Amino acid sequence: MNTVDLEKILRDTLVQFHSETGTIHRLEESTQLLHLVAQIGLPPPLLDIVKTIPVGKGIAGQVVAHNRPVTICNLQTDTSGVARPGAKQTGVGGALCVPIRAGETIVGTLGIGTCREHEYTPEETAALESIGHLLGAHFVAT
Repeated sequence: MNTVDLEKILRDTLVQFHSETGTIHRLEESTQLLHLVAQIGLPPPLLDIVKTIPVGKGIAGQVVAHNRPVTICNLQTDTSGVARPGAKQTGVGGALCVPIRAGETIVGTLGIGTCREHEYTPEETAALESIGHLLGAHFVAT
């Protein structure tokens, strides 16, 4: 799956979730690094920060490290320490990031964010995880 296809999936996902920003990272198992393969809505200065994310660092890295979704109601006021300091540059309020899986194996992450404060529901989380599962099948095929 090429970048154009991933960006279309990401754009459609953002419409479905009424969100303005989104990222797809692919996990490089050997280095334990997440590599940005598609994004929509991130400010240019932030691209260098999220281009490569170590497992365990930041929202996407925590998703992989703990093998579960991470959600933040308002990234601008969050004090949990999960988000990296540069994350506030996105202007994002509510954020949700889920694993992209091929079977049971995490192969990447799918993250969305909205400019407004938003508490993602369990149903929204499950819906985004379903999209992540579909993406996982394509990650393995490429």
